[in-house]
Amino acid sequence: MDLRSRALGLRRLATGRIMRGAAVVAVALSCAWLGVALGGAVRANVGPVEIGMSAQPSWTGETVLDAHPFGTLLFDTHNAPVALRLTLENINPGRAGALLEDPKLSAQLPAMLERELRDGVKTLTLRAILCGLAGALLGSLLVFRRPKAALAGLMCGVVAIAGTGAAVALTFRPRAVLEPNYTGLLAGAPSLVGDAESIVTRFESYRVQLAKLVGNVSQLYETVSALPLYDSDPTSIRVLHVSDIHLNPIAWNLIRSVTTQFKIDMIVDTGDLTDHGTGPEDKFVEEIGRFGLPYVFVRGNHDSKATQRAVAGQKGAIVLDGSAKTVAGLRVYGVGDPRFTPDKSVAVDSDAESLSALGRSHAARIGLEPSPVDLVAVHDPTIARGLSGAAPMILAGHSHERSTELLPSGTRLLVQGSTGGAGLRALEHDEPTPVAASVLYFDRKTRRLRAWDDITLGGLGEQSVQIERHVETAPGRTISPGPTVSPSPAGSATGTTPP
Repeated sequence: MDLRSRALGLRRLATGRIMRGAAVVAVALSCAWLGVALGGAVRANVGPVEIGMSAQPSWTGETVLDAHPFGTLLFDTHNAPVALRLTLENINPGRAGALLEDPKLSAQLPAMLERELRDGVKTLTLRAILCGLAGALLGSLLVFRRPKAALAGLMCGVVAIAGTGAAVALTFRPRAVLEPNYTGLLAGAPSLVGDAESIVTRFESYRVQLAKLVGNVSQLYETVSALPLYDSDPTSIRVLHVSDIHLNPIAWNLIRSVTTQFKIDMIVDTGDLTDHGTGPEDKFVEEIGRFGLPYVFVRGNHDSKATQRAVAGQKGAIVLDGSAKTVAGLRVYGVGDPRFTPDKSVAVDSDAESLSALGRSHAARIGLEPSPVDLVAVHDPTIARGLSGAAPMILAGHSHERSTELLPSGTRLLVQGSTGGAGLRALEHDEPTPVAASVLYFDRKTRRLRAWDDITLGGLGEQSVQIERHVETAPGRTISPGPTVSPSPAGSATGTTPP
């Protein structure tokens, strides 16, 4: 009996030690991963871009590039229980400007990116190791309240982190960047910008160009302040006119910069915000709610009714479709495009006379409005001309080419270029489409246009910024359905940032 009792006691003791050891290992590993997840993130300047880097527990090793709101790219780079996540956090205008102004720095950009990215990964690795070990030590000490258990937990953390690092090093696959998996908006990338090979080879240049373009924007307000012809009243109503974004996130960066630097009161988008009007594209419109400004939207021929509903659901968005609303002191009337042409296979009626007749019918409706309309927003210029005389100012888009025209009625028509540089398909073309937007200054008392600045950024592969200021010489002219003789604006000044 004594031998049997002793054997049973030894078995219980061994079982207890195994269970306690397993508990220490479980607590140490859990707290180590928690430490990495909570404290292991770093930020690194990689060229003109500030990137967030973090190591996260993962059943399958991968590298994730989060280019919000564009989507994410996933690369199967290694086999280890840790994932590397890279997030585009911010653009450094100072560094971007320096790269643009100094050709030598531009030539050194690839080497700079590689060096700074490597330094960032080293910093992340060191921080993740320290946070993981600290988590294992403190977690074991708090749970078991014994120094030996805490030391055992620390040793477990050392073994786990060393094993993970070895697994990453042994299974690392650099060529995985050539075989990405797409999520978010990038799920439709093959149909939007070409085949997968084209996306992979051009994506990095696209991101770099995005940084360059946003860096250019930081110089816009300073350039405008030197233009002599129009000293804008600080109490004026400032409207940013954008159009034909076509799913290009460059537009969001431009809008965000201009609204801040020009103290914009209202944004007017004259359509073609998306490319195919599909459900996955609705994610793209969520940036609208982050501007903190009224965002007036009229549907374009590439926007579906579902797109219109998605826009209407965003904070600050005002969708106008045969209706008027007073926004930021201006009475705005909007007309959604009657067509939906996600691609050339869809046959629609684009007869000019039909579109003009639609404009005239809305002009009649505007005449019945209880309050005068100050501004009309439509997508197609043909519809806009049918609205001649209904309001002093009409904004349109559609053509991807900016123009302005003083109609015989006295109405000014401003057709905007593409704020998205003709969309993501521009990546496939040799000739870039400029990124265009305009800032309009309205007198707060008379609600008439006094001046406007045309902002043009060079498209993909170019590094130019241009601002043309125009002054309305007869802001108080009579507007009537019949012909009205009025001079075109005579003065303009151009501020150009050299490439």
